[in-house]
Amino acid sequence: MAHSAHLRPARPEEAAQLSALALRSKAHWGYDEAFMAACVDELTLPPSEVTRRRTTVAEDGDGRLLGLVTLEGAPPVGELGLMFVDPDAIGLGVGRLLFEHMRDAAREAGFRKVSWAADPNAVPFYEAMGGRHAGVIPSGSVPGRTLPLMELSL
Repeated sequence: MAHSAHLRPARPEEAAQLSALALRSKAHWGYDEAFMAACVDELTLPPSEVTRRRTTVAEDGDGRLLGLVTLEGAPPVGELGLMFVDPDAIGLGVGRLLFEHMRDAAREAGFRKVSWAADPNAVPFYEAMGGRHAGVIPSGSVPGRTLPLMELSL
């Protein structure tokens, strides 16, 4: 499917769809209802932030949204804020397509490094994409939980 996926800038009117996709993707890992409820605010992308957060979407030939990535902040150090792939598209290369786009866009914008808090389930993917461990960071959703802090030097 990734070979037929294409990338484009997200549109503010897609914010609700993108937020729902992020929650579906997070839930794919088997988190319980209470955990997912705690993540809603952090995984909600308001329409007013779609452009500011440099949101890019992957979609298939029928226009179905397959994933999203955001590149946030200002050079020289940026943040991969959100990166989610629809559960139906996991393992099909959509994540690689989105990550590589984010990396290339960051380089073009003058970033020297991008960091992000990684879901523990996604760490092997990020390692395969060249990300390295840079410590831990508090969860933005669950008090007392820490997440792997990953970074990519550009």
